[in-house]
Amino acid sequence: MESTGKAPSQSRTEMVQIVYNGHINGSRRLFGGKLMEWIDTVGAVVARRHAGCEVTTAAVDSLRFQEGVTLNSTLVLVGTVTYTGRTSMEVQVETFVEHLSGVRRRVNLAYLVFVALDEMGHPTPVRPILPETEEEQAAFEAGKRRQELRRQRRSENY
Repeated sequence: MESTGKAPSQSRTEMVQIVYNGHINGSRRLFGGKLMEWIDTVGAVVARRHAGCEVTTAAVDSLRFQEGVTLNSTLVLVGTVTYTGRTSMEVQVETFVEHLSGVRRRVNLAYLVFVALDEMGHPTPVRPILPETEEEQAAFEAGKRRQELRRQRRSENY
């Protein structure tokens, strides 16, 4: 792991997926679990790009389905590192339906926590995030608050 920080833009990841019949549930909407799989994949790529090593999903902190997604929709998933701790990273993944006109409508917002792993599969320090814009700095501050809430929940559960 390099000791220098990295800007969120350096690990930002975008994935595009068309919703096919095999992705649809009995209500003719996208399976929530399928979207969760894609979100985890995008999040892992973001975290690996940021950390420069293997990662594992430690938590899905928040996953909000804002509306259903139908057959033949074009989905765009955009992932960005929002916060880094000592060995962990918070990644935000936004999912949009992209209309043929190019207009995007957000249908899901998720926050996941990944832990950086060394060659033996043990947690390893992760490079810090270096927010470059006001929006990235605000996301970092919000991530810091979410991390503190996670710590509080863990201490209450033990």
